[in-house]
Amino acid sequence: MPDQNKFPHFMLKEIFEQPQALKNTIAPRISLQDVEVRIGNEIRIIPAELRSMRRINIVASGTSRHAGMAGQYMFQELVHIFADVDYASEFEYRNPPIGPEELTISITQSGETADTMAAQRLARQKGSRTIAISNVVNSTVATEADGVLYTHAGPEISIASTKAFTAQMAVLFLLAAYMAQGRESIPKDALRTWLDELTALPEKADVVLQCSDTCRQLADNFHRFEDFLFLGRAIHYPIAMDGALKLKEVSYVHAEGYPAGETKHGPNALIDATLPIVMIATCDHKDPGSVLRYEKSVADMRGFKKQSARIIALASEGDTAVSAIADHTIFIPRAPELLAPILEMIPLQLFAYHFAVRKGLDVDRPRNLVKSVTQE
Repeated sequence: MPDQNKFPHFMLKEIFEQPQALKNTIAPRISLQDVEVRIGNEIRIIPAELRSMRRINIVASGTSRHAGMAGQYMFQELVHIFADVDYASEFEYRNPPIGPEELTISITQSGETADTMAAQRLARQKGSRTIAISNVVNSTVATEADGVLYTHAGPEISIASTKAFTAQMAVLFLLAAYMAQGRESIPKDALRTWLDELTALPEKADVVLQCSDTCRQLADNFHRFEDFLFLGRAIHYPIAMDGALKLKEVSYVHAEGYPAGETKHGPNALIDATLPIVMIATCDHKDPGSVLRYEKSVADMRGFKKQSARIIALASEGDTAVSAIADHTIFIPRAPELLAPILEMIPLQLFAYHFAVRKGLDVDRPRNLVKSVTQE
């Protein structure tokens, strides 16, 4: 069994292993010189068949589902193909009308998650091609799929998934870029820019890890609160959901991830000084859509402050508007809209970790949870 080295818990060790996990997952699969994503031998689906796909179905549970939700934006933005994301545990109950010319992506860290395996088997029965994303070589979901993309994150011991999650998002981006490359839905110059940004992620992740002491201080400040609201828009919404999930898993507090634009449809009634808000408000200033969503998020924060909310915000480096409103701000290195979530997740993991430690809880083995859910 791997040891904890200098770290007091496996969860913290695995959080700090993310730069290397990202590098191991990304670097062998791209050629910057030839401007190519090279994963054809792994997915084992011929390019002509990939070009004919008209729909993508993503099935997963828990944290892996949140990775799939981020992947949905990647496929629709880069490949221009409809992508749907389902809870693996609910997939079979709705008798999904899928079949040939569709691709089903099953995501599971262990590769042994019962409901995810069942969903993949159903998709195959209906004629869909399947690709598994797993962190464990020769796992059941990997051997039963048409092809498999492994996340080279290394063994993940802590029950709360950290490095496997960010590696899953990186793999989903690689698959989306590969499909876009084959379908010629992205110009080569644009692909070159994306691959440059992708290879820069490990170094940027290393920078984000420097906020660990800040996250510890935030945990000290907020550890008596029993409810949190995590908010994000578009591809940042799944990150809000996983930030809330991490806090629930290891700290046993009620936390909810919600689309920021939906707060006016109910949750706004809860917002006051007793409900801290974690707001993801990064911005890719080269992306008009990102700028528009950012402006809406800043306006939301102003409204929340009028309701006496205490706000912890994630903002892009150099942002002064967000830090002028929020009570606490953690800055994230600038990155494109589709890749920023990989960096945003790290401080939310650190906050959950330090929160649980502050409460004196068993961080690596939360009560009632197991690493691999092998029974439905």
